[in-house]
Amino acid sequence: MARKALKLASWTSMALAASGIYLYSNKYLDPNDFGAVRVGRAVATTAVISYDYLTSLKSVPYGSEEYLQLRSKVHLRSARRLCELCCANRGTFIKVGQHLGALDYLLPEEYTSTLKVLHSQAPQSSMQEIRQVIREDLGKEVPRIHWDLSTERVLLMEFVDGGQVNDRDYMERNKIDVNEISRHLGKMYSEMIFVNGFVHCDPHPGNVLVRKHPGTGKAEIVLLDHGLYQVLTEEFRLNYCHLWQSLIWTDMKRVKEYSQRLGAGDLYPLFACMLTARSWNSVNRGISQAPVTATEDLEIRNNAANYLPQISQLLNHVPRQMLLILKTNDLLRGIEAALGTRASASSFLNMSRCCIRALAEHKKKNTCSFFRRTQISFREAFNLWQINLHELILRVKGLKLADRVLAVICWLFPAPL
Repeated sequence: MARKALKLASWTSMALAASGIYLYSNKYLDPNDFGAVRVGRAVATTAVISYDYLTSLKSVPYGSEEYLQLRSKVHLRSARRLCELCCANRGTFIKVGQHLGALDYLLPEEYTSTLKVLHSQAPQSSMQEIRQVIREDLGKEVPRIHWDLSTERVLLMEFVDGGQVNDRDYMERNKIDVNEISRHLGKMYSEMIFVNGFVHCDPHPGNVLVRKHPGTGKAEIVLLDHGLYQVLTEEFRLNYCHLWQSLIWTDMKRVKEYSQRLGAGDLYPLFACMLTARSWNSVNRGISQAPVTATEDLEIRNNAANYLPQISQLLNHVPRQMLLILKTNDLLRGIEAALGTRASASSFLNMSRCCIRALAEHKKKNTCSFFRRTQISFREAFNLWQINLHELILRVKGLKLADRVLAVICWLFPAPL
């Protein structure tokens, strides 16, 4: 239906402007990076895209072959207009365009394939602009490559060669295990979010490289562009740990409790679906029980536009820290989708390990009793052992061995709370 396609495109365009305002207000960008001209371009582009959807699909029977072909062309035209808008407005709009280009699991292919160019071929600042910032902050024309010459606006780093993290062909040519990279990326971000509370929030494929270390030959992940980090408050981090533990182990009462603590209110089911990129039915069944299916993926794509007003309402109520975490989750999910490793049970169990460690560390830090600290450490070790056992059960289940044996094991060793 033209109205549904229009709704998706309009909200996608508006996301550029809204995200620009948010990032600007949080001082991630120079104030000159957002102004009336840029807002005007965004509004004009939204209007042109909306008009294109309304007029082009108006008289074509919905669902027909002609409709699908025409809709694809309108998607492509609209995506190109958005890409041109991002390149013209630069700054925040480039960041949001990179984000949208990574949402393979959510947006139409015409949008993601067109906006992916921003991952590695974004417009560059002129040497005059670079020199101006360097002169203002360092007082030098051409600085040496050294950390002591870095400032809040200038970050000087070594050049690192490698392939983009979503480039399967590069990994196959260099004999890099795709599943291993996906696991390491998940572990790395679980450590950042749940344990350290200091998160690199711009992991689009252009900022995450993979390569074999020149010395050891082992595969490694390289993070680039360290200009957008989020420091999580302890309260937020611990509530987020509890929420993910509840989601992984299907404790729906605590899912509601901790979602509401994070500002979701009565929209906690939608919040849970946004965090996990799973349907509400899958959340209730258990997200660690089975990976996302093609049918579920299609359901999520088709329903995304219908819930945009509620999504907007939800985003206005959650803490600002959550906005960048949601963006980070989307980008990581896009990488997993490109690699074909999305939403494996193993990735959720690795997240749970980090949550258990983080919560145990917090409890130990807040007690002076040696006995209590020892008790917490034993409980932590036992919960981690339970996760290892649960992972073994899932592997055995994958081998289709006796369900009765599994049922007995699950009964003897229930999932940790």
